[in-house]
Amino acid sequence: MNDMEVIELDPAAKNVREIIEDIDGLMNALYPQESNQLLSIEELKEKNVHFIGVKNNQDILGCGALVYKNNDGVYGELKRVYVKSKYRGQGVSKVIMQALIAHARKSQLPVIRLEAGIRQPEALSLYKKVGFQERQEYGSYQYDPLSIYMELKL
Repeated sequence: MNDMEVIELDPAAKNVREIIEDIDGLMNALYPQESNQLLSIEELKEKNVHFIGVKNNQDILGCGALVYKNNDGVYGELKRVYVKSKYRGQGVSKVIMQALIAHARKSQLPVIRLEAGIRQPEALSLYKKVGFQERQEYGSYQYDPLSIYMELKL
């Protein structure tokens, strides 16, 4: 798929709400409520959030957000990185990750962090491939046996 385009997403748009509902459905199927750290549509509209999607024609294939944080040092936190199931394995997640990492570098963030669930081996593999390494909890996260915390120093 070579006509993928990275665009900024409006969290309130109908097609964006649909992909967020997809993510919520997946996460709620994989993890108990207390282990899900999902950003709401309202939170995705905040000024400290860079929310992008990858589209092909009019269809949004996947999305991801980078949230600027300053609570445990200054860093960007990855949230809502997701690719619709029918587009997985086609390089969409790599495009999302490259765009978010490039944005973090342009914004002069020293590090990107993330929290991911242990029941998502494909996501964990992707993060390791682009250079993320495991670390302890950070910011407001408390230890959760279902979570893995990672960071990428820029």
